[in-house]
Amino acid sequence: MAARKKSEEPSINIDEVLTDEELKAVANESEPAERKAKPEDGPRTVVVAEDEAVNRMDLVAMLEDNGYEVVGQAANGEEAVELTRKYRPDVVCMDVKMPRMDGITAAGIICDENIAPVVMLTAFSQTDLVKKATGAGAMAYVTKPYEQSNLLPPLEVAMGRFAEINDLLDSVERSERKLKETTDQLKETEEKLKKAEDTLEERKLVDRAKGLLMDKADFSEQGAFRWIQKTSMDQRIPKKRLAQAIIAKYGDPKPSDSGER
Repeated sequence: MAARKKSEEPSINIDEVLTDEELKAVANESEPAERKAKPEDGPRTVVVAEDEAVNRMDLVAMLEDNGYEVVGQAANGEEAVELTRKYRPDVVCMDVKMPRMDGITAAGIICDENIAPVVMLTAFSQTDLVKKATGAGAMAYVTKPYEQSNLLPPLEVAMGRFAEINDLLDSVERSERKLKETTDQLKETEEKLKKAEDTLEERKLVDRAKGLLMDKADFSEQGAFRWIQKTSMDQRIPKKRLAQAIIAKYGDPKPSDSGER
């Protein structure tokens, strides 16, 4: 019986074509949102913590006369922490010696939570108190009796330092986000490259198997591809494994020891 004439059908794809997305770089990085800045056109807000009522009134008056807005007044450290959490002021003026909770402890809580800069107010100038205050996170301190000339500059210095520290923290956070995003994207790209390599390997095997079916089993090119595709689906055998089986059956035999002397 005469052999069937092989069709002259054009070559067709033997596997799913990789999409552009699988070979493109991952999407551009998105810039993380910046820390929302407080409007600059309003007055600086202050929480004042001073257990002596007269001193507290004088301090509030001095601040308000110089354009500051006192949003909270506390008579002890606990109240100072609560008011600072509530109003989130630009700066806190904190007396050292107060009942229920001393100013250094309260300052430590406020600074640990990074709510606002703290300026300590003390009638003492001993080195140990200054060290305790700065160790708790206070940005500056003022020795009583305080006046406008020695009170306002430390407030501005404290707010400036606080802003610089938070800018630095924001920069570190952005860098950490970008590093994580880059690491995740690198991992995703590696996975896609591995998938692309596997797909290319499968394509080569299927192409070779298709050629063997054409040569050994008298399939047309399109018929060979359709047979591989249908058999893979019907038998639930991956095309790569099916192609390997076809190659093992119809491929060139490996040299054996029988041909050697």
